[in-house]
Amino acid sequence: MEKFNRYLVTAALPYANGPVHIGHLAGCYLPSDIYVRYLRARKMDVKFVCGTDEHGVPITIKAMQENVSPQDIVDKYYAVIRDSFAAMGISFDIFSRTSRQVHHETAAAFFKEMYDKGLFEERESEQYFDEIKQVFLADRYIIGTCPKCGNDRAYGDQCERCGSSLSPDELINPRSALSDAVPVKRKTKHWYMPLQQYEPWLKQWILEDHKEWKNNVFGQCKSWLDNGLQSRAMTRDSSWGIKVPLPDAEGKVLYVWFDAPIGYISATKELTENWADYWCKDDTRLVHFIGKDNIVFHCIIFPAMLKGHGGFIVPDNVPANEFLNIEGEKVSTSRNWAVWVHDYIQDFPDQQDVLRYVLCSTAPETKDNDFTWKDFQDRNNNELVANLGNFVNRTMVLMHKLCGGKVPQMHASVKDAADDAIFAMLQDAKLKIAENLENFRFRDALAEVMNVAREGNRYLQEKQPWILAKTPELQAANQEKIDNCMHVCLQLTANLAIFLNPFLPFTAQKICHMLKVVDRMLDWENAGSMKLVSVGYSLRAPELLFKKIEDEQVTAQVEKLHAGLKKSAAAAAAAAPAPEAKPAKAEIQYDDFAKLDLRAGTITHAEKVPKADKLLKLTVDLGSEQRTVVSGIAEHYAPEAIIGKQVTLVANLAPRKMRGIESQGMILMAEDNGKLVFVNPDATVAPGSGIS
Repeated sequence: MEKFNRYLVTAALPYANGPVHIGHLAGCYLPSDIYVRYLRARKMDVKFVCGTDEHGVPITIKAMQENVSPQDIVDKYYAVIRDSFAAMGISFDIFSRTSRQVHHETAAAFFKEMYDKGLFEERESEQYFDEIKQVFLADRYIIGTCPKCGNDRAYGDQCERCGSSLSPDELINPRSALSDAVPVKRKTKHWYMPLQQYEPWLKQWILEDHKEWKNNVFGQCKSWLDNGLQSRAMTRDSSWGIKVPLPDAEGKVLYVWFDAPIGYISATKELTENWADYWCKDDTRLVHFIGKDNIVFHCIIFPAMLKGHGGFIVPDNVPANEFLNIEGEKVSTSRNWAVWVHDYIQDFPDQQDVLRYVLCSTAPETKDNDFTWKDFQDRNNNELVANLGNFVNRTMVLMHKLCGGKVPQMHASVKDAADDAIFAMLQDAKLKIAENLENFRFRDALAEVMNVAREGNRYLQEKQPWILAKTPELQAANQEKIDNCMHVCLQLTANLAIFLNPFLPFTAQKICHMLKVVDRMLDWENAGSMKLVSVGYSLRAPELLFKKIEDEQVTAQVEKLHAGLKKSAAAAAAAAPAPEAKPAKAEIQYDDFAKLDLRAGTITHAEKVPKADKLLKLTVDLGSEQRTVVSGIAEHYAPEAIIGKQVTLVANLAPRKMRGIESQGMILMAEDNGKLVFVNPDATVAPGSGIS
């Protein structure tokens, strides 16, 4: 580990507009906690800061949905989020709020310093305005029909049905979410940060000086820089947020992504009067833990702000994780497709470390990963119970049974190579775990810890002290060998507590309790020692570290997940207006219709078209021939799900090239509330059958 005199570790500020789910934990909060616990074990000077982000459009949208004030929303969810993190053992030194006065003062002063230095561009632009509410509308306050899927509840920045990114100008029939009025365009003034002026410094700092950053972070930054940066507005029209500290800025607040990262600074100010040591001294290492959707803000915008303001250090690393899916689907808070942390704590009391273990061992460190309840059960039962828990429990039970409940001594006369191998293994494990932790490879580090437990089980099985003590006579003859085995296993158990502490702190504490050792034993310098528990010391009775998770528990969780989805869908359907029927097209003659050659076909092959999110390349069997058809249904159907599907094909449509592929026909689809559905015979017919 490179030597720094102090460490400042931040975890992304969660929006206070809802509870946290396990995707949040896996993304940045669990990895940051593991890293900080390791640093503390190394006796490093470290501060771990976080807090809720309480400004911005998501807060006001939630307030509008619940018919309460934004302050009511942030007060409610701050407590829920804070308590969930605490229950999961996320050990922040401070968990603050961006609504606190110290933050308002810090963010406003930061902006004013940059303004006084002439670092902003003042511009006028046209934005949507609600004439009834007399307010400018942020993108999320504008609702209209999605031009891509027809969803008439799409937002001005995104359609949540098809996932398309949008701008307000793309919406069909835009209206205000506040009053349902048709918005008008009006001029408004804002202050922009010319990010392009920081490009040379950013390219040197990231692309040359930090090539050790994770591939996803480095690659996304390089893409942004290669495409060229643009000026970005750092203010918004709103009544909720930090007021722009200028005399001609009535009704303006700071852009939430200008305000939020400054929350790390204001939280540190709350935590310690020596806050400047952690933000302004070059011998401090600043590390931001985030999810991949926040990379640009933490690696480009916030560092440029710090550079422009002057006097602050910039992050040394930004280890961002990818996303965690659930049961094969993307997490969606709006659809209630999530495993909420506060629900887990209630459903699995005193089993926080099981979730910590599963989320770390399957962490989306380099690519999106999937959480399933079956995998959760398997990892608990086959790894925690059968490996780690089994070794510690056998050690404690056998020590009480064969050594009178006291730590036996080590007898040099019967010590053998297997005993020495355990010591060597612990030294090697200590190095590997530390190396992985220092390089933010938490999955690999945890795997090394579990290997230590596995080696303990192997050693115990090889020694078989229960066989050596099968009869009183055998035990008397073999007591020194038994003592050596149990002594080694107890020292290994104590080492496991040290190795586990960053990952499974509750389990580490249980082990310490059984071994009757104090917390300072968990200091990293003690790892690898074979003198952690004292000879002759009486130990407490064994207790199980983990318990099996039964099939019924897993089934209940899967059913709960789907029930939440159905409830959310029903609520959305009840709130949504009935879809308007499309107007009939102009009348045609029978002869016009008769020109169409409609045939039944069967899809025999399907694959995505590269670099085309909406297109699938299909092979359709028409009996006498195979046709290649390019169809815009990729957002509605997975390729493997439609193999064997019968379809209706317009077989005499002139071929047309799409993405370099010649499409030889068109498949007929019906649109049901934005969802495309195949039009096909209600019974299987031979491929190529005519349809009339």
